[in-house]
Amino acid sequence: MVLMGERVFIKPMTLDVAQELYELRKRNQEFFTAYEPYRPESFTLDWIRADIERFVLAALEDKNYALGIYLKETNELIGRITVNIIARGIHQGAHIGYYIGQEHNGKGYMTEAVRLTLKYAFDVLDLHRVEANVMPRNKRSARVLEKVGFRYEGLCKGFLKINDVWEDHDRYAMTVEEYRK
Repeated sequence: MVLMGERVFIKPMTLDVAQELYELRKRNQEFFTAYEPYRPESFTLDWIRADIERFVLAALEDKNYALGIYLKETNELIGRITVNIIARGIHQGAHIGYYIGQEHNGKGYMTEAVRLTLKYAFDVLDLHRVEANVMPRNKRSARVLEKVGFRYEGLCKGFLKINDVWEDHDRYAMTVEEYRK
């Protein structure tokens, strides 16, 4: 499965991209640390391989999906987006999370990747609701969600432990009905 956009494409991550993902994370370690849980091991090749394997197995169980974000022009891996914490049954919902290398930040690539991921979530995974949570200080990420049509739902106090500090997060969501408008 590959979903093509104008400038980027997304596809499920497999072990053959472990080295490239490791290099992306290593290059951006300082940048990512400000927005992620404190996990220094996440910047090692062994951890990257194990993480990809966890996502491959979770996808087989329809629980979590990790998608690589690639530049169409060069096929370079520039980021990752996940559809995770999938709840089926009466909920039919999931969360998305994403990151992109600092050198590609602010160029519209993530907006395009989120749009493609919503297509995947609603049209392929048949979800009804997708949520995303963003630290209030991460204005660029909030802007991505707003541009693709997510609506703001409120502030979640002490939502995630980021870089060893419990951080508030703004919650955004979209339903399939809103997506198809």
